[in-house]
Amino acid sequence: MDYAEISRQIALVAAVSYLIGSIPTGYIVVKLFTGQDIRTIGSGSTGATNVKRVMGKKWFFTVMLLDALKGALPVILTAMFATAFYDYGVLPVVAAICVILGHSKSVFLNFTGGKSVASGVGTLLALNWQAGLIIAGIWGIVTWISKYVSLGSIVALALAPVIMWLLNSPIAYVVYALLAAIYVIYLHRENIKRLKAGSENKVRE
Repeated sequence: MDYAEISRQIALVAAVSYLIGSIPTGYIVVKLFTGQDIRTIGSGSTGATNVKRVMGKKWFFTVMLLDALKGALPVILTAMFATAFYDYGVLPVVAAICVILGHSKSVFLNFTGGKSVASGVGTLLALNWQAGLIIAGIWGIVTWISKYVSLGSIVALALAPVIMWLLNSPIAYVVYALLAAIYVIYLHRENIKRLKAGSENKVRE
């Protein structure tokens, strides 16, 4: 495969994955059913946790599932059809990175968005379904016990690279899980401050 073809595949994967990631699921749902701009409510995030503040648990899980599917789809399609660096798993990782960037910095919302937890877990499921299920399970357990979605997200993503490594995933997947963890935890920096101060909102009271 020549350099031009490799460049073309990388550019196509990056662009399509970013655009799919940029689809503002939470924003669309809230706008469609309530007419409100979710960015003006609660934390201002377009993610499932903020959607719950407006529309309740049913839509919390609906948006979470849609965001996870949004994260998984470009990675799966890339793994199926892209051939550049196939043996190293590089292009699925490019797709995963661009998806979570699109979710958190959506071109359709002036580069605002969510915190890429559900979409990030979707990418991990697509890269290694066993690791993805374990990470999702950790998120669920920590969130249920602590009542903090943010804490569950931080703990689950922090453990993601370790879980990928223990399951003998390709090194590109392990590196991606590490980068995703750093990025998602960075996006939760205000939540971390509120957790320390004891003022973080709980998912259930």
